[in-house]
Amino acid sequence: MDAERNKAKGPPPREGTAKQMEGLDLESVIARARGRDAEALAEIYRRYARRVFGLCRYMLDSSESAEDATGEVFLKLQRLIESYDGAIPFPRWLLRVAGNQCIDALRRRQRGRRVIMEVGETTVIDGPSSEQSPLGAVITTEERQQVRDAIARLPENYRVPLVLRYYSELSYDEIAQQLDLQRNHVAALIFRAKQELRRKLNHGSK
Repeated sequence: MDAERNKAKGPPPREGTAKQMEGLDLESVIARARGRDAEALAEIYRRYARRVFGLCRYMLDSSESAEDATGEVFLKLQRLIESYDGAIPFPRWLLRVAGNQCIDALRRRQRGRRVIMEVGETTVIDGPSSEQSPLGAVITTEERQQVRDAIARLPENYRVPLVLRYYSELSYDEIAQQLDLQRNHVAALIFRAKQELRRKLNHGSK
């Protein structure tokens, strides 16, 4: 796996080339990466590996599993980047690729489909607001260790949709499609996840 992760990063760029890459705007780096430029792919890894690892750690609840998933994401990127069309910002697109990888990993554990279970009836069916919630802002910036710890302690059926919503910024419909759930069930799981997260944070602050 270490060898595969090193391959995903590509060969170590020469010092002068690395400096050139750091000075390029993202669009130029992506254009070169589409041409299978190893140094451009390594530059994307340098810029975004930490964010991808953070998402994978949240979803898989294991640093070791997150490292494996991160390596797989950047291996797949060599092929998938050709399909990136700029319709959404590249970081969001990359995190969606990472989210899919984590869901696949959960299903390989033969737990994903059973843990992301249907919930009972709920009146909270409203879609997400057009503005990011304060909770989402806290999660995506990864600035508070307390929040990270609380998320890690959430049950998996709450943690996965919550992270997909506020870290990968997927819509409710997209989450429902990825998890094979009804949209209403996704809304209910996220609502309950936020309630549980607030409860854990309030309890931890006492």
